[in-house]
Amino acid sequence: MPSTVSPRVHPTVLRIQALLAKIDRLTLPAASRRDVESILVRQAGKEIDRALPWQAGHGRRTAGIAVKLGQAAGLAAGELHDIKLAALLHDIGLLMLPPRLSRTIEPLEPEAYVTVQNHSRLGANLLEPFSFLREASILIAHHHERWDGTGYPYGIRGEFIPLGARILAIADAFDAIEVPDVSSRERRNTVAARIVMVASGSQFDPALVQLLYRLLGAGREVGDLSLL
Repeated sequence: MPSTVSPRVHPTVLRIQALLAKIDRLTLPAASRRDVESILVRQAGKEIDRALPWQAGHGRRTAGIAVKLGQAAGLAAGELHDIKLAALLHDIGLLMLPPRLSRTIEPLEPEAYVTVQNHSRLGANLLEPFSFLREASILIAHHHERWDGTGYPYGIRGEFIPLGARILAIADAFDAIEVPDVSSRERRNTVAARIVMVASGSQFDPALVQLLYRLLGAGREVGDLSLL
């Protein structure tokens, strides 16, 4: 059972911790357990949405994209499950930041930006004590690493970054990209994919970027990819 957190921690974190503790105590067959974990972690994701309304739905959409990309990469069922859980919870570390930093999407001063960079590590540290989230917490810790080694929090590069974290990084960025004045989802996805491609080989694993393009080229809109 994770240690008690400070009273200053966001109340949403306390609610999510209580929910995750219940999941951790479940004794079920593996297949049934994964289904229950998915359902209840989605509930935890909705708590994050309520606390961070400016990005509501981002975790769910990111999870759908990451799972489809992971399937295309040939990952096993257990690995896909861990990616899904990680994607649903990947921004929980934002709730561990000072309120003025977790409640804004405005550009940050350099010092504040460095603080925000800690959110992936904070989220991973929060989730790691729950046994069913140990693998997911590793992916969350590394989802802001970059292929060229200039990412954070550890600055690791290339294939030293866990594959699931590389997948999560692309899915996270792809969903977060804003394309103003575009009403067509297909057009929005095309523009977002081009932006991701620009960062192929620097920010993102180039082989995975190519996989994303293949999924889109197969006529599969990310509106479909985001369905869990």
